[in-house]
Amino acid sequence: MSRPRSGYYNAIEYIGPRPQRPKKQNFFGGWVIVVIAVAAGIFFGKPLIGGAWAADKGPTDAQAEIIVGQLESAGGFANGLAAEALRYSGSAVAYDPSYYKIPYPEGDVPAAKGVAADLIVRCYRKLGIDLQQEIHEDMEKHFRIYPQLWAAQGPDANIDHRRVQNLQRFFSRKGATLTTGSDPSQYKPGDIVVWALANAAEMHVGIVVPGTPGSGDTPWVVHHPTGGGVQWENALFQYQILGHFRFDGE
Repeated sequence: MSRPRSGYYNAIEYIGPRPQRPKKQNFFGGWVIVVIAVAAGIFFGKPLIGGAWAADKGPTDAQAEIIVGQLESAGGFANGLAAEALRYSGSAVAYDPSYYKIPYPEGDVPAAKGVAADLIVRCYRKLGIDLQQEIHEDMEKHFRIYPQLWAAQGPDANIDHRRVQNLQRFFSRKGATLTTGSDPSQYKPGDIVVWALANAAEMHVGIVVPGTPGSGDTPWVVHHPTGGGVQWENALFQYQILGHFRFDGE
């Protein structure tokens, strides 16, 4: 047994790698990488973000005016009706299916309220056709030909023209009945389209119009969806098409 060295305590032997002096962190290196990554993301992502933001905003009044000018330059009743629909698409109209007592003829509910059928009636009136009067007079002569869905005993000039089912029957009697197929080329500006909504228990109506500048020849529609505001959008084939008509008052 060896004797301890004089003047020293016994030492515990350390087995392992030699301790290293901690390296000094480069404070700026990490931040530089982060800044570069963020800048690149903003630079390359900006077009995508801008496009998504523009899509959320939807078509603008300026875009509508461009198409309105083109339609009016082309002339014709159907183009005029499509132009009026585009003008109407910029209106702030709250969805309101309430029953109103209104004048006859040329009667209307408050301008800031309406439903899908009111869009049709208002646009036709801009071109001198009063669908309130047209439908009422036809129903007075042929009441039983029209849908019997509201327990009515006779025509009601306050509401009949505001019901999509009555508009559909009127256009099928007085206008041209067209294809309900899925070929976009068969749908022209100024055409009337009647849809069944997703629950199949409710009907909807709109006017075919051109799309925004640069959208090509794809037909869009102006309509007033249930519970929402007036829309100009690429939604022609979004619902099941029940009827497709063309009516110029002749």
